[in-house]
Amino acid sequence: MQWLRKRLPDWAIIVIIVVAVITIAISIIALAISSIFTQDRDPRNFSGPASSYIARIRIVGEIGSGANRFASSDTAYHHRWTMQTIDTLMGDSYNKGICLWLDTPGGTVYESDELYLKLMEYKEKTGRPIYAYMRRIAASGGYYAAASADEIFANRNTWTGSIGVSLGTLFDVSEFLEDHGIRTDTIVSGRNKAMGSYYEPLTDEQREIYQSLVDDAYDRFVAIVAAGRGMTDKEARTLADGRIFTAEQALEAGLIDRILGEKEAEDTIKAKFEGGAVIYDCYYRPDTNYLSLFASLFNGNGLFEYLRGDAIRSAYDGDLAAVLELAGEQSEADMPPLKYLYTG
Repeated sequence: MQWLRKRLPDWAIIVIIVVAVITIAISIIALAISSIFTQDRDPRNFSGPASSYIARIRIVGEIGSGANRFASSDTAYHHRWTMQTIDTLMGDSYNKGICLWLDTPGGTVYESDELYLKLMEYKEKTGRPIYAYMRRIAASGGYYAAASADEIFANRNTWTGSIGVSLGTLFDVSEFLEDHGIRTDTIVSGRNKAMGSYYEPLTDEQREIYQSLVDDAYDRFVAIVAAGRGMTDKEARTLADGRIFTAEQALEAGLIDRILGEKEAEDTIKAKFEGGAVIYDCYYRPDTNYLSLFASLFNGNGLFEYLRGDAIRSAYDGDLAAVLELAGEQSEADMPPLKYLYTG
């Protein structure tokens, strides 16, 4: 508390105490509400119609492990739900295929690859087709998933491509902190254990290590594009320099098969099935867990995080406060994951 008094003004300490009291009170109320209204939902509790159908799975937003549990499937990607829904579809004899409805800039390497592998498993185990329709954007990890499709359709306004890998931007603030009289020490077991830290510059060896990680994921991406589009490795690499393509450019390059509006794409897909088949939307059903809703207010992106940043800004001024807040975020997040992500 004495340290806080030295670093923070009185009003900031009062705010923190008030927020803590309110938090405890709301927690008690939320627990009571949660016990009444919470229903355990299993993402595998998906059931399609009792007639032939093509399952439309929406890949919307950034592909990753986290998602807003209270958002609809129109606004957020839910990795666990998507993976388990595809598992369910494999065992449903009424299901005749999958239509991916893509509106995503991509996402993490791990989840993008998991999704792709699950879609390929679906094709191999069932012999059923997968189609992909690209809406506003289906870039990087979005195209990675689309490469599993037998045919890829895109809206004429679609942006796609961005075939490549990113580790993000690494910052080195060691000289800045030293200029302000702040020194750091990191105790590690080897010279590369803390590489990527804000507090030490990268060595040539460490740059090579990071580049090898990026190159390995990139080679995998290129191989998947080549396999999915019937290209040679050289042809795929020519397109895989990270550039973004319009629908017309993607069609000319062989990355997509046709440019269609949404209704045209639906009709085209349905016409491929003799005897007819409907396109059935597989929707994620949000969890009605009020305790989880409360908890989301105070997670790493919530109110406490804002107050922590506000406390830093109150204790320090200007550039130093900004750098300390950034460094705190980096240390909490650890190293950013490799991503197949378009950030333009």
